[in-house]
Amino acid sequence: MKNNQGIKTILAAVAIQMTLGIAYIWSVFQTGIANSIFGGNNAAAGMTFSLLLATLTIGSVIGGKLAVKYSIRRVVLIGGVILSAGFFLASFTTSSFPWLLWGSYGVMGGVGMGFTYSTTIACAQKWYPHKKGFVTGIIVSSLGFGGVVFTPIVEMLIEKFGGQEIGEPNTFIVLSVIFLVVCTAGGLLLKNPPDGYMADKASAGAAPAAVSLTPTQMLRTPKFYLVTGSLLLACMGGLMMIGFAKPIAVAKGLEATAMYGVLAISMFNSLGRLVWGMISDKLGRINTIILLLSGTTVLSLLVNMAESWWIYVLIACIGFFYGGFLSNFPSLTADLFGAAHMATNYGFVLLGFGTGAIVSSQIAGYYRNIAAEAGDINLMFPAFIIASCCSAAAIVLMIILRKLSKQSGENK
Repeated sequence: MKNNQGIKTILAAVAIQMTLGIAYIWSVFQTGIANSIFGGNNAAAGMTFSLLLATLTIGSVIGGKLAVKYSIRRVVLIGGVILSAGFFLASFTTSSFPWLLWGSYGVMGGVGMGFTYSTTIACAQKWYPHKKGFVTGIIVSSLGFGGVVFTPIVEMLIEKFGGQEIGEPNTFIVLSVIFLVVCTAGGLLLKNPPDGYMADKASAGAAPAAVSLTPTQMLRTPKFYLVTGSLLLACMGGLMMIGFAKPIAVAKGLEATAMYGVLAISMFNSLGRLVWGMISDKLGRINTIILLLSGTTVLSLLVNMAESWWIYVLIACIGFFYGGFLSNFPSLTADLFGAAHMATNYGFVLLGFGTGAIVSSQIAGYYRNIAAEAGDINLMFPAFIIASCCSAAAIVLMIILRKLSKQSGENK
């Protein structure tokens, strides 16, 4: 019975996370929204995506606390309603009220996602504590795969409803219905394991929980700030490419196939979450993250050189490495601070992700505007140089974290 419920939980979490993957195809909306609502201002349009990712952290913290007090099922159901309502309200946005998109798609969408994102990951980890990297990889890779599934669907819907700059509002309505249906159905299947289940797994050979810190206790440790700072710096390059994959492909003369850029980063983002999650169970979270950061440091410097179809190869590689961050940081959080409060603890760690989302979109949007005015996409390159430097700085933080972990007798 326990195993059956664990499988049900995994399947429900996969379905929910797959729909959340819609957030990662923002670049499909970017140009149309920038032109129709924000007068061509790419940075202002990109702020919508940044706000969603930033408030996801707030929703994760609140949702994690509520899941402990009430139930994960109730939290996910509420999150689905908030997320659905946010996308529905986004359909009423006009150039006269552009802030409505920030408040609906951005803030409400982010809070609703936060209620469902880290809570489903934490629930799945509790059923399989000895395979955190693998299980987390499965769950979060579903989010990335959702981008692959929904990219052609969203493109088709936008075209069906009038094309770019016209079809986005009705598309938001369709997506709001999908969120409501999937989060409701999936939420009803979610359930935490019974009391004593973790102890039973430990006695059966799974790695025992060596530490269990409350959010307050975690916030007093230097490890929290090292992990959060690393996540902030690590995600910059991937987020820049996620938000601007399609516009970059168009600017490089690949307008007819620009959707492949979105598909590439979504598909390899998903694959990276699964593959690097499994690798980290063998190699260790910190060592894996250092390897990912090293790759991202180099890849970000190649954006300017990639031409023709090579840009899709580079986008795929950046997505593959970026996906590894999203499967390893939740597992690292559970390793360092315990599973009992993981949903809330990871919500706090995601503050780094949210901050990085805002900063990266403004940097990328700023240089994208310069490139658009000059008609030269190469003028966007400084944004990716900054991203590369941030990844290099994150390597230093991870090395410090590894040293602290060894001193405390951990080997993560």
